Amino acid sequence: MILVSACLLGLNCRFDGQSRTNESLLSSLRNADTIPFCPEQLGGLPTPRHRAWITHGDGKDVLERRSRVVNEVDNDVTAQFIKGAIEAEKLATLFNIKKAYLKSKSPSCGVGKIYHNKNLVTGNGVCATILLQKNIELISI
Repeated sequence: MILVSACLLGLNCRFDGQSRTNESLLSSLRNADTIPFCPEQLGGLPTPRHRAWITHGDGKDVLERRSRVVNEVDNDVTAQFIKGAIEAEKLATLFNIKKAYLKSKSPSCGVGKIYHNKNLVTGNGVCATILLQKNIELISI
């Protein structure tokens, strides 16, 4: 079983109500057992929703309560991002997940690069951090 950011598979779950369908990923996973997921929806956020970012640091800082996730209208959505990451971790444990394909640059799923407001910085999203802590191989798309 493989976890996949649902937006990459064509589900309209991104903050803007759109998807980021990746045809080559769809093709490569055609015969694989996949679990599409959106940690922001799992955390209780609606679709569409306001764009959000980690205020400073990265997902590890959010999980350790040294940073927050805020949206573009300055609402704190940290609790929803943490809840969604924990729910994704439950899926990973339940299905013995070893690999996940995640949406790049996302404050939830970003691997290696995330946005602070409109600036791209080094770091991992909140969900990516939890999955990394479980030694899951993460592939950024």
